[in-house]
Amino acid sequence: MKFKQTDGQNQRIERITTSHLVVGIDIAKETHVAQATNFRGIVLSQRHLTFSNTIEGFEKLVRWIDGLKQKHRLQGLIIGMEPTGHYGSNLANWLADKGINVVMVNPATTKRNKENRDNSPSKNDPKDALVIADVVSRGFYYEYSRQAAVFQRLRTMMSDREYWVTNSVRLQNRIIRWIDIRFPEYFSVFKDWTCKRSLATLKEFPFPQDIESLSVSEVITAWRAHMQRAGGSTGMQKAAQLISLAKRSVGDKTALNEANQDLHRLLQEFERIVEILNEIEKDIQKLLSEIPMADQLRSIKGLGSICTAAILSGAGDLRQYAHGRQLLRKAGLNLAESTSGKRKGQIVLSKRGDATLRKYLYLATIQLVGNNPVFRQLHENNVQIKHMKKQQSVFKLLGKLARIIISIVQKGETFSPEIAAPTFTQAA
Repeated sequence: MKFKQTDGQNQRIERITTSHLVVGIDIAKETHVAQATNFRGIVLSQRHLTFSNTIEGFEKLVRWIDGLKQKHRLQGLIIGMEPTGHYGSNLANWLADKGINVVMVNPATTKRNKENRDNSPSKNDPKDALVIADVVSRGFYYEYSRQAAVFQRLRTMMSDREYWVTNSVRLQNRIIRWIDIRFPEYFSVFKDWTCKRSLATLKEFPFPQDIESLSVSEVITAWRAHMQRAGGSTGMQKAAQLISLAKRSVGDKTALNEANQDLHRLLQEFERIVEILNEIEKDIQKLLSEIPMADQLRSIKGLGSICTAAILSGAGDLRQYAHGRQLLRKAGLNLAESTSGKRKGQIVLSKRGDATLRKYLYLATIQLVGNNPVFRQLHENNVQIKHMKKQQSVFKLLGKLARIIISIVQKGETFSPEIAAPTFTQAA
């Protein structure tokens, strides 16, 4: 099925008839501003409306709109606003629950159209509201629809997880900095400092001088307080390496008591965040079992639960998309170029969309190239036969992943390697 963006644009323009009242709202944290025009952009309100972000303010907006509709004998209504963080979500949901048609305008569109009426770069709330109404009347908007409760729950969980992941990365960087200063040779023994043996070492022997005079058996005995198989297959070797490196360490030996307290607090916080993330991921796994299309996505070998959850939380119900290109546009992964006359500009990603969805679609493709035989073969073919750069091949496969995801959801099927890449599967 071919999907043309111009078809959707024309349909959005045709929806606004001569009997429509077009309302633009500039969203703020506490006080919103509204302006009203007809389908041609003629301002119908004598003065802009200012209303608070409360139920009284919302009802004031509805009374103002009803008065304009009666005065100018208009039947239809479309309200446009910018997705200004979380500030406008309560108003948009309240209006949508009342059956009022609410649409969203990209802030970049508002910015580029603010000089249309007065040829001035000046900016204020009433002018922004009028610009939003103008661009809505020309069809430069997208539909606002509340997702089903299960997708809203998933989005909340993934947002929570992103916050704690960010904190975890920040904390890990600080712990690595601490080790670099106090025991720089440490990473030649433990490539991954978050493993059980490494954490046990940091708790028992944070400084080189704590371990340099000990024997291998004494180190292993201390480890047993934090892990079951303290000796293990490599325990004695690791202990011997640590003792040897500690004797000739060049780590900083000043302010040891303060540094020890610092590391103790950092490790406590790190373990707390790890526990929180584990709990969130268990909840995500449980919630995914309630979404049938999640099983369809996970039928793609190599597509993990977190990437599946991120795609569904960012894109919502995938049945609302007719083609993979719509999903790419939602994530800002559609291509953009600038050409004029003989000059042909470089083709780049638009990056006008959900940044989190864009990140996880990219990470999902990387996972599939590494773990899925079909995507691995397609990647090798792109690089070796078609002579693409590796990154170029990854983004090409990202587009294929988007098309596959929408296709299997629309058809109610699971992933089939034979359909996804018939040439390679037949050859295999």
